[in-house]
Amino acid sequence: MPKKALLICNGENNSSLLQKLSRETDFVLAADGGADAALAAGITPNAVIGDLDSVSPFAHRRLDATPFIRVQRQDNTDLEKALDWLTEEGFKECVIAGAAGGRLDFTLGNFLAVRPYLEKINIRFQGAGWTLWPLLKGIHLPSGAGARLSLIPISPCRGITLKGVKFPVENVDWRPGEPSGLWLSNVIENPPAEITLESGFMLVYCEDYRTPEKTSANL
Repeated sequence: MPKKALLICNGENNSSLLQKLSRETDFVLAADGGADAALAAGITPNAVIGDLDSVSPFAHRRLDATPFIRVQRQDNTDLEKALDWLTEEGFKECVIAGAAGGRLDFTLGNFLAVRPYLEKINIRFQGAGWTLWPLLKGIHLPSGAGARLSLIPISPCRGITLKGVKFPVENVDWRPGEPSGLWLSNVIENPPAEITLESGFMLVYCEDYRTPEKTSANL
């Protein structure tokens, strides 16, 4: 059974990045109009899922042999429909591309919507030149020295420790409304940098990310 999926959404996509990511995963799932982004990159998805109101007639014709999974419910997004399906099918890792760009509310909504899935599947968002990890526990960051790094706590976070960076912290708590300058625009100096937290939910944004052979997320 395949365990690592590439989920292509209908936001801003980079064809060369999608091709690279597709080679690193063993299943490609397109979320609705993400099917058109996949085809534009020369990728044939293994399946297309969503309410299917955005996928083009062209993609329907080109993917006539590809399963289209129509989910009628309207109280969740195509991203959530896709993650529901991936977790039900037993996938353990998901790389999400095309979740950013366009409307800011959709971008922020996509980043936050993955919270309920993190105890079942490791997730990272990938864009051209950046990676964003939604975290509940911790991660070893494989990016090289000089990569810029920001931590964005979403809920109260306890016991945050950050090592291998220009401005390390140890066992620090953060609550919404407190100053956030401590967490923004840090720099990795001694890779791999390490982030741990005892509890909470945060987004970890890193630029100039270089994909490693192995990534350890939600340790």
